[in-house]
Amino acid sequence: MYSEKVSSLLARKGIKIGDRIRLNARGSMFEGRLMPRPDAGSGDVIIIKLDNGYNVGIGMEGDAPVAIDKLQDSVITTSFSNASASRSAKNIAANSAKVELLYTGGTIGSKVDYVTGGVYMLTKPEELMYEVPELGSIASINVRHLMSVASEDISYREWQAIARNVADAFNCGARGVVITHGTDTMHYTSAALSFMLKDLKGPVVITGAQRSSDRGSSDGFMNLICSVHFAARGTIPEVGICMHGDTSDEYCNFIRGTKARKMHTSRRDAFRPVNSTPLARIGTDGSIAYSNDVTVQNNAKDIKDMKTTAKEAFEPKVALVKAHPDSDPDIIRYYSGKGYRGIIIEGTGLGHAPVSTPHKEYNWLENIKQAAGSGVVIGITSQCLYGRVDSSVYRNARLMADAGAVYCEDMLPEVAYVKLGFLLGNYGSEEAAKLLPVNIAGEITKRSEVDWFV
Repeated sequence: MYSEKVSSLLARKGIKIGDRIRLNARGSMFEGRLMPRPDAGSGDVIIIKLDNGYNVGIGMEGDAPVAIDKLQDSVITTSFSNASASRSAKNIAANSAKVELLYTGGTIGSKVDYVTGGVYMLTKPEELMYEVPELGSIASINVRHLMSVASEDISYREWQAIARNVADAFNCGARGVVITHGTDTMHYTSAALSFMLKDLKGPVVITGAQRSSDRGSSDGFMNLICSVHFAARGTIPEVGICMHGDTSDEYCNFIRGTKARKMHTSRRDAFRPVNSTPLARIGTDGSIAYSNDVTVQNNAKDIKDMKTTAKEAFEPKVALVKAHPDSDPDIIRYYSGKGYRGIIIEGTGLGHAPVSTPHKEYNWLENIKQAAGSGVVIGITSQCLYGRVDSSVYRNARLMADAGAVYCEDMLPEVAYVKLGFLLGNYGSEEAAKLLPVNIAGEITKRSEVDWFV
């Protein structure tokens, strides 16, 4: 919060947070957007976001002459609501598309705490909007604050809450939905929403950032701008992830929610489509280039008559385990004994686990057979990620298939894990096992011919 001295000066000039200002102080001129004060530091320091993305603080202490002028009103045209609050009926940009922005936290909604030096989650969504005032000229945005949670702390319960709010947004007139989310488990959430949401009226765009919003190199601003552009005008009624397509600021990719994966810990282009291609590329100017692998949006009448629903039942007792040399097969017995209804095995190569080893203590076959026989659904994926599993090539895979394991085609391990939880939440074990290798939301492709190194 600014000091009384600074607040009075701003009030006299008719300046509010988000306005573009010019400030002359001690012979230097600064121009940019007026930002809120951080919690730490002097209230006599005015914070401006410069056009290069960096914030600068100009001290107002002392008697040195300072001139401050408003250049442009804030272009933020958003309304704000909490998840439990009623939807705001007023949208300032009445002629633009209505986009719902669901705020869940993550690095895109984080900044440095100048007291501790660590990065923390914002608790007020308007702080994010102040960082990217351009959004107000793209769409009429309602920001709904669902949670402020790091993605590693998200569970299936948060997926359910997000799905409910997405359905509500569409049924209340949104043209598209943008979800801010931490990147570490973003692809889990995109998969869950892909299975849970039915009859979408427009794009559901999940976005985030690898670098916090107060860094000049933050990717969050561009990711958010491209996401709002696509939510407002995109013609793919699917769940997808919109993040940087390369390390520069050239374009963002929109990747199908069941084919996306985080492939790098820190690069801005960390997200890649696996066994697929991006559905679209979006520029900050709003340009959209589609690939051939897209679903054309329904016509306006069909969309108006549709009702988006959230099929949110989910079985949390599903495990994702990794087969490796010397891995203990009792992990299967452990989960089965704990009442787990499903296990996805991340196998080697075409989908293998140690089942013919000369060392009996490392043989998985009997435990797989016992678990499958007791009704546990066992799914097989590959650690290779690119390509697909195949139970017909090698003897060991044939043995696992004969023992009751279900081979999951070219599904990513994380997607198979989420899909099995969704299936077991909505169907019996036998039906879930039958549906596991069947394409529901673009998670399985007929052929895996995508160049994996692109």
